[in-house]
Amino acid sequence: MTDALVLLVVVPIAASLFPVALGGRFERIGWFVAAAMGLVHLGLSATVAARVLEGGSISYAVGGFEPPFGIELVADGVSAPLLVLVSLSTLGVLVYARRAGPHSNAFYSELALLTAGISGVFATADVFNLYVFLEITGLATYALVASGRSPRAALASLKYLFVGTIGASLYLLGVGYLYIMTGTLNMADLTGAVASASVGYTSPAILASFGLIVTGLLVKVAVFPLHTWQPGAYAESPDTVSAYISALVSTAAAYALVRIIYAVYTTGFLDEVPLAGDALVALASVSVVVGAVLAVMQSDLKRMLAYSSVSQFGLVVAAIGLANETALVGAVVHLVGHAVMKGGLFLTVGVFATGLGVRTVEDFAGLAAKAPVSSAAFAVLAFSMVGIPPAVGFVGKWNIVVGAVEAGAWPVAAVVVVSTLLTLAYFGRVIERMYFTAPEPEADAVSTDGGNDAVEVSFGMRAVVVVSAVTAVVLGVLGSDLITVIQPALEVYF
Repeated sequence: MTDALVLLVVVPIAASLFPVALGGRFERIGWFVAAAMGLVHLGLSATVAARVLEGGSISYAVGGFEPPFGIELVADGVSAPLLVLVSLSTLGVLVYARRAGPHSNAFYSELALLTAGISGVFATADVFNLYVFLEITGLATYALVASGRSPRAALASLKYLFVGTIGASLYLLGVGYLYIMTGTLNMADLTGAVASASVGYTSPAILASFGLIVTGLLVKVAVFPLHTWQPGAYAESPDTVSAYISALVSTAAAYALVRIIYAVYTTGFLDEVPLAGDALVALASVSVVVGAVLAVMQSDLKRMLAYSSVSQFGLVVAAIGLANETALVGAVVHLVGHAVMKGGLFLTVGVFATGLGVRTVEDFAGLAAKAPVSSAAFAVLAFSMVGIPPAVGFVGKWNIVVGAVEAGAWPVAAVVVVSTLLTLAYFGRVIERMYFTAPEPEADAVSTDGGNDAVEVSFGMRAVVVVSAVTAVVLGVLGSDLITVIQPALEVYF
């Protein structure tokens, strides 16, 4: 049933129309439409994943027009698990949003549109349609960030709009160069066309296209110093939005970077133009350290988590630049793990903020005694992000380190170790205050995990953060199985 592949995009787009269209008659219809969309999306993504596990990659020619003239969608061992991740993240966020909100129908239309955009990024096999889906993702995210309705949220959304538009323009300009030189936009066709004798890897136009496309995507990945939109967007958004975009938006851009570099330009380009890979690794290594240092300096939890993402995606980009199979497997595993861990951490901060009104590191004193279940979930997710086994954070980082050693890139291995220590530093001080610092006396009467003041935090909100923590550990225990699914799809690049 290859139709399931295109329906993963069509169903969320169609669903995005209903909350707005029916909003005048039914005030809270948006959540139910989005929940139905999420369940259908999960069924479709599970169908696609099952087909990929049974028979390898599948493709779908939109409208029956075969590539390179028509639009092609593809699912393989990398994109299929990521499509399932989109479904599960959407459902988890919807369970959380049922009580936490936002409750407007417009919010659920934007959420469905963002689901469509991200699904399209994971499924497309065409560089121009990748731009279209990245723009759908960006437009929906701008609106979701602004749904915070505060002046600071509006400013963060405007900043994201400006910076994101620059990144998209650079990407589109690079695609233009590619099309002029090769006459095709299909990724599979570009693989051979870019390497052909008539074009060549070292052609100035091909080099320019690589620089423009990669820079445009790095803006969306939010690697230092192109990350300026991210802290404000994450910190000023509603907690539900922060969790969703932190889990999937930069993940989609990083996945696009993997596809562009390895499916379009190939390792042959990186071998012939070693400066490209070296520059990518150097920039990413700086992002790893600077992002972690900035995270250590933050007192606001959401800003700390935002800068943590700058560091973690630096790890992913460094692994992509290393251009060996082990590091690339580590990058994809870390993408999946980061989505689970960071989304769960933002939701847990939202639970604390809703139940106790705490949002800074100082406010976390004695929190474990007042909210033991949510605190335990936060600690598990934080230690997983540090890279402590058996959680999934360890699996991704371990493969990146081994890949760096195999490539002889010892400085990158050292950067991963340093970033791990810095990650332990900024999460460690939070956990120390939660478990080993006496609470403020005036806050003693409040509880989120039980007690008379627990009504503001629903069972569903707490359940989602616990499931996130459990998933981070389970994915780590099943890490070898996850690699078994991912690795065959990446082997073809080497």
